[in-house]
Amino acid sequence: MDEVAAVQRLAGPYELELSRDEIGRLAHFLDLLDAANRRMNLTRIVERESAWSRHVLDSLALLAFVEAAGARNLIDIGSGGGLPGIPLAITMPELPITLLEATGKKARYLAETAEALGLDHVTVIAERAESLGTPEGGGRAAWDVVTARAVGGLPVLLELSLPLLVEGGVLLAIKGQRADEEIKASRKALKVLGGTVELTHRTPSGTIVVVRRTGPMPRMYPRRPGEPARAPIGGIPREAR
Repeated sequence: MDEVAAVQRLAGPYELELSRDEIGRLAHFLDLLDAANRRMNLTRIVERESAWSRHVLDSLALLAFVEAAGARNLIDIGSGGGLPGIPLAITMPELPITLLEATGKKARYLAETAEALGLDHVTVIAERAESLGTPEGGGRAAWDVVTARAVGGLPVLLELSLPLLVEGGVLLAIKGQRADEEIKASRKALKVLGGTVELTHRTPSGTIVVVRRTGPMPRMYPRRPGEPARAPIGGIPREAR
């Protein structure tokens, strides 16, 4: 079985239909990720079929939710190896996408990868979410959709992401099997930051948590870099991923 047929088979349980061209470009991305991973720590998942499932298809499970949001732009925070941002960019070529990554060498890898893949609608910002989302940071209330994967517990993630959203915008968080526990731990953060969990959706490789920003954002949030992780709103969360 060639790679295209194998990927189309793997995509079935995710309810995804990918064209041969899209699979080819996504395969190129995995090649670039694998090469970069030999130079820096980007992922522990290196086996090809697992990479397709846990990286690419796990990311593309967000597609229907991005489309449902009617997004005019999207920011992927803590993008790291480019997940879920780059697979989304490959399959949504008309949507302006920003990849936010605080580590300089990872940000450079993201910019080089976007260029190599011809993703002219992708912008890379080397910055911390806490800084970008402040009233003076230039990114407050600037995006319709925030995506995040493996960026701390949900109470921490809410403080990093909700200030970046327009009111009415949505956070699409890829979490693990204990997503419900993280949501319970987030009650105070949701109240303080004006967020509402709209739904959760299980996929073959994770759980998508959809949070809508429904209220005003207190000026004091987000706090200084590192503070949300050191002292999450409502206490220390139990990590799920």
